[in-house]
Amino acid sequence: MKKIIALLLAAVLIVGLVGCGRQKRQIVRLTLSTEDSEAILAAAGIRLPDVEDTPAAGSIIKFYGWGDTIHNYSEDEIVNTGYWTFREKYGCEVEWVECTWSDRFTRLATLVLGGTSPDFYDAYAESFPKYYFSGGIFAPVDDYVDYDDPLWSGVKEFAEKFFSIGDHYYMFITDASFNNVCAYNRRVINEYGFDDPAELFYNNDWTWDKFYDMCLAFSDPDEDRFALDGWGVSPAFMASCGTLPVILDPDTGRFVSNLDDPRLERAAGYLYDLNKNECVYPIWSRGGPRGEDGAGINEGLCLFWLRMSWAFTGPVSEKAPIWGDIENGELMFCPIPRDEHGDGNYYVDTAPTGFSLIKDAPNPEGVALYAACCRFRTIDPVVIAVDERQLKEVYCWSDEMVEMKNTIYKLAKTYNTVIDYEGGIGDLSGYVSNMIYISNQREPSTWAQLKEANSDAISYHVERLNKEIDDFIDS
Repeated sequence: MKKIIALLLAAVLIVGLVGCGRQKRQIVRLTLSTEDSEAILAAAGIRLPDVEDTPAAGSIIKFYGWGDTIHNYSEDEIVNTGYWTFREKYGCEVEWVECTWSDRFTRLATLVLGGTSPDFYDAYAESFPKYYFSGGIFAPVDDYVDYDDPLWSGVKEFAEKFFSIGDHYYMFITDASFNNVCAYNRRVINEYGFDDPAELFYNNDWTWDKFYDMCLAFSDPDEDRFALDGWGVSPAFMASCGTLPVILDPDTGRFVSNLDDPRLERAAGYLYDLNKNECVYPIWSRGGPRGEDGAGINEGLCLFWLRMSWAFTGPVSEKAPIWGDIENGELMFCPIPRDEHGDGNYYVDTAPTGFSLIKDAPNPEGVALYAACCRFRTIDPVVIAVDERQLKEVYCWSDEMVEMKNTIYKLAKTYNTVIDYEGGIGDLSGYVSNMIYISNQREPSTWAQLKEANSDAISYHVERLNKEIDDFIDS
């Protein structure tokens, strides 16, 4: 592994996990080099509030989540520079209140009702809008963020269009990012004589047909070789067509059924063919993907892994056995290919980054300050440069990977935006899932069959959801 020159081990702090009965973990307190530290603190004086003007300085906020995206648990991880600024500039700290993914909302509701609310939760489209107007576990953020302030103005439109109800904002939106990408091992691509997908993308030739031809040529079920694996295949391709079965109309703030859109029919037919031609690993037959994210990529048993890029943002000692020789450039990724019969755009399944404020949070000002620090890291060139250098020096990303990450990031911010609210639309969620997860079905259905089975229920629940939103606004 390349020498990690940007990080110094400073201290170790033992922190207990709350209420989960698991063994305590060690939080490894990493810090940045002196040069980077001084540069960030100097830059942070430009747009962040002065310490003496910030009542939240020196306070503690409690983060609720099933995974800790803030602290470090290994010396070979990168530093979260938003948290670093929050801690070093303002003397604040974050405590993690742990849950499991399956009980995340029920446990949070219990904490809120019991008067022991944590302060904040990561911003996820899948929690909006249901858990804001009917779940009673999140609160608006209007009193704690000024989206007209220069620090925030770049995300005001995104927050207003996609994560507000009535006249209220319901998330601290620090940025817009992306979900699924198309990851692959360049050695395997070369062994099969395929064109490099990243090069095809930069030449505007990365299309559904090119992708399909590669999948068909690669797959051989008798050899346990499948081009695709994992749960992300279907949602990634449905989003790549430019829309989803149920969408939020940002002009009206209401959800609408979009089942008659021909783009969806093309995407569904494409996924149906991939499934029927045995290009997709049969998840249902063996209880799930082969193992950890990317399993089979390094061994040449899986060609593409359509997954969020966090799947390969981690210590190289853990990721290299899965993805291949990262230090020698075997790992690469690019956007999901485009529909050659569409409008020519590469659509990105866009995700909010930021935080939701939990109802009755004891320290909302502290959450707002932390969100400001995280917003700052996305717009300040000094912090951006530090974060990119960490990816290269710690996780051994190549210049090409960083450039591709920035390219997809720009696509996500063009507002050719596709947002999957699936988990946050209440009773609609199951029916929408039926329409999306075509590649994971044991016996896939055609789009016509799916519409016949689900369209009436979707229409009914869309109307019901909009009625609940209207009643909430009027209450």
